[in-house]
Amino acid sequence: MSAYRPTIGLEIHAELKTRTKMFCDCRNDPDEKEVNTHVCPICLAHPGTLPTANKEAVRHVLRVGTAVGGTLANYTEFDRKSYFYPDIPKGYQISQYERPLISGGELSGVQITRIHLEEDTARSTHAEDSSLVDFNRAGVPLMELVTEPVIHDAKTAANFARDLQLLLRTLGASDANLEKGEMRVEANISVSKGEELGTKVEVKNLNSFRSVERAIAHEVERQITILEKGEAIVQATRGWDEDKQQTFHQRSKEGSADYRYFPEPDLPKLKLSELSEFSSETLRASLPELPWERIARYEREFNLKPSDSLFIVSDLDRIVFMDRVFALTENERERELSVNYFVSDLAGTPGKVMPEAYIALMHLAATNVLSSRGVKEVLGIMTVNGGEPEEIAKEKNLMQISNKEDLRAAMEKVLKEHAVVVAQYKEGKETSLQFLIGQGMKATKGAGNPAVIKELVEELCR
Repeated sequence: MSAYRPTIGLEIHAELKTRTKMFCDCRNDPDEKEVNTHVCPICLAHPGTLPTANKEAVRHVLRVGTAVGGTLANYTEFDRKSYFYPDIPKGYQISQYERPLISGGELSGVQITRIHLEEDTARSTHAEDSSLVDFNRAGVPLMELVTEPVIHDAKTAANFARDLQLLLRTLGASDANLEKGEMRVEANISVSKGEELGTKVEVKNLNSFRSVERAIAHEVERQITILEKGEAIVQATRGWDEDKQQTFHQRSKEGSADYRYFPEPDLPKLKLSELSEFSSETLRASLPELPWERIARYEREFNLKPSDSLFIVSDLDRIVFMDRVFALTENERERELSVNYFVSDLAGTPGKVMPEAYIALMHLAATNVLSSRGVKEVLGIMTVNGGEPEEIAKEKNLMQISNKEDLRAAMEKVLKEHAVVVAQYKEGKETSLQFLIGQGMKATKGAGNPAVIKELVEELCR
């Protein structure tokens, strides 16, 4: 075990789902393909233009803060964060510094420092001999969440990001697709011996949960190697190279003083306590069932295993599908089967299977009309083509035969053909029974009910 202790803090940005941008009336459309379409003098920073804060974006952040148990600001303001880059047309970004909307809170056991609101930058595209800037994203509402440096391994960091994504989607605050850049994760990483923190390095360009985990693990090992050589860690910003699976130097790390923060003079200060719609009671009443509440309810009401509850709740489409299934189930056996097949065979992706058809299939399984093999075959067909399970089962001759008399002739033939095995079974060899049941299933092309076949073998061998 290494003598070094990693310490990780996360900074996560998420583009918020609003009709318009943060400080103007331009459309907020992350799927727009035509560049520089949703732009105006305000988000292009023409001289003399004035911003107006997007009320819905403020509400989104306050609801997120309420969900994680943070303290809502009574008084808040926006600040100018000054730095020059081609994707910042103003030469500064409107953000929040000393007075964020949310202070404190906790998610998945990780303490949160703050959650604040700012505007997104434009999108830059670099080629060998030129750089292009698309301003469609400039000014889009951007939530930034900063955790305390209390994470000590890569897996916990990635899981926190996953849980935040699910919360944002549950609240309707953001689609938070990492591959589209709607959610961006940055990790501040240091290693040290003992409790004192080491020199912090920020790693950017983490566009998947797998990248979050791998980048942190790599950076921890890189820093340990440097320290073991007796060298010092340089505070810097590094990127993540997915192809090489390693971090790389980008620039020296700025401090807050480098950004020359000062209050935004063109936006009014906000006293949220004067707005009844932003009161703690109103915001709390607006929240849907939160992921951890749903997990607890599934386990309490449906007796689901924690791992199955977590699997369902980790995706909104799974929740919608299974909540409909749970509403249709008639008994505990059907519910148990529906969860088992959903987790193992559907793997959470129903395809063209409708909840009503799915529970009809579970009813056929629960009543032994279909064998386990038959259920799997029908489910495979339904996933691709949809359809009604009973019709598919009949068409494919998969209906299970549970009537003893319908199976008797086939089993009499099986026993006659395997007289030696029958004799061994009669002498007490239990494995012979399983062989004969298997032969019965083979003779009925998998349609025989194995429990009924077992009864017939025992009866006919007396």
